[in-house]
Amino acid sequence: MAVLQNKNRTPYKNKRYSKPRKPVKKEIFINETRNETRIAITENGQLAEILLERPENTRMVGDIFKGTVARVNPGMRAAFIDIGFDHDGFLHFSDINESVHDFMDLFESEYDEDSTPKSRGTTVRGEWMPKPGQEIIVQITKEPIHDKGPRVTTHISLPGRFIVLVPNDKQIGISRKISNFQEKRRLQKIARNLKPDDFGLILRTVALGKSAEMIENDFNSLMSNWKIIEKEIKSAVPPAIVYKDMEMAFSVIRDLLTEDVGKIVTDSKKLYRKLGSYLKNLSPHLLEKLQYYNDPVPIFDAFNIEPEIEKTQHRKVWLKSGGYLIIDHTEALVTVDINSGRYQGKKEHELNSLKINLEAVPEVARQLRLRDIGGLVVVDFIDMDDEKNRKSVYVSMRKEMAKDRARSKVFELSELGLMEMTRQRIGPGLLYRVSDVCPICDGLGRVISKDTLMNKIERWIMRMKIENTERRLILNLHPDVAFHFTENSRESIRRLMWKYWVKIDVKNDAELSMNEFKIISKKSGEDITEQFIS
Repeated sequence: MAVLQNKNRTPYKNKRYSKPRKPVKKEIFINETRNETRIAITENGQLAEILLERPENTRMVGDIFKGTVARVNPGMRAAFIDIGFDHDGFLHFSDINESVHDFMDLFESEYDEDSTPKSRGTTVRGEWMPKPGQEIIVQITKEPIHDKGPRVTTHISLPGRFIVLVPNDKQIGISRKISNFQEKRRLQKIARNLKPDDFGLILRTVALGKSAEMIENDFNSLMSNWKIIEKEIKSAVPPAIVYKDMEMAFSVIRDLLTEDVGKIVTDSKKLYRKLGSYLKNLSPHLLEKLQYYNDPVPIFDAFNIEPEIEKTQHRKVWLKSGGYLIIDHTEALVTVDINSGRYQGKKEHELNSLKINLEAVPEVARQLRLRDIGGLVVVDFIDMDDEKNRKSVYVSMRKEMAKDRARSKVFELSELGLMEMTRQRIGPGLLYRVSDVCPICDGLGRVISKDTLMNKIERWIMRMKIENTERRLILNLHPDVAFHFTENSRESIRRLMWKYWVKIDVKNDAELSMNEFKIISKKSGEDITEQFIS
């Protein structure tokens, strides 16, 4: 699909959209099992974000590494850093702190017997370039995607609840969302009193109205962490990780728990206690929002979240009018096609097209956020001839994308009805986290991963045990999947049997796709799969 570039069209950056918004009631739900942690964020009762983390694929953004410059490519204005991954980290020259060489000198041994000066790199056209073999401290800003390594920066930062600590910097920053002049001055004064030499501080939005004591406690905690990191940097032999950011559940609470969050609900007693301790130290007044869910019905079923998550794995998204979206992923971009579908308008074609397009706009924005789609996105709207109508759709999309905490740029519609936009990409997106490349079509499509399928089976058994006394089940799977669970991953099935006290016999069923499973009651011989599907 060709992407048209119109130089007369200007991008809209969502961070500049300042029109007052209606209050949004947020709720956070956390489902934790041995296999994965899932976090659902709802806004006014509707699922807005789903975050997922598994033991073998933990979140990397924010992790700090001591690496070695593997190679430098001046033409790309980038260096590639060996931090111990299959693919080297990508360090663009624009992500290199101007005083990074002074920063690295802080970690050289005072008793280094080698008196030969170490190379600090070179400067080309005003830009400092590292040299191959040079040790360097970097932080991951984007996770690996496809066959690309992670993106890294030398601008190190440690986020806390109220402030962000920036080593090797001298600036004080205040969140742009804090607009009150008196409050800005108060926070700047607090920051000046706290800031050590060679450190920068950024006051986050949640610092608004917080006491100097609370902000100082957060600062002291971050400084303690940094002292530990400094020791790790001095002793580590590259490539080595010197700092691992918080678990996903804690980072979400740290970054997203504000006064407009109504409640945080988790089904893990262990996590409930840990989060309670964390909140007690940093924001005790928010402790009452934390709730423990202890009901046999799975938490995401009880709050009608599971069906919405299932829909994110489908290409087609229905609109209330009968129209629908088709979302397709390619290597270069993501396309969203708007179709009128079953909609039968009574007005002329232009007005019908405008109605469906305007209905599609908030759903497109929601799906991009829900599926964590980043990079280049092209939306193919239904054709409209009237320039005012195209402008209306553009303005509406600007407004909807401004609600997203990920940065984005939105361009006006082209004459062919195409809208180009970019959305900040930090990770591979939800689709790539829960699916594998399809082995049948050689990568043209995707199937849900075996871990995802096993988690779906476990949730099915949880529902079944609430209403049913079945003790013996036959689990039918595609032959390739069945082989995986009986030969390569037997422990997964054994764990389910012990945990739910049920005997499971795995059988091959060539009629099933790799996304499906079928469960038969051994007692009655009946297919009971649909009875307990969410």
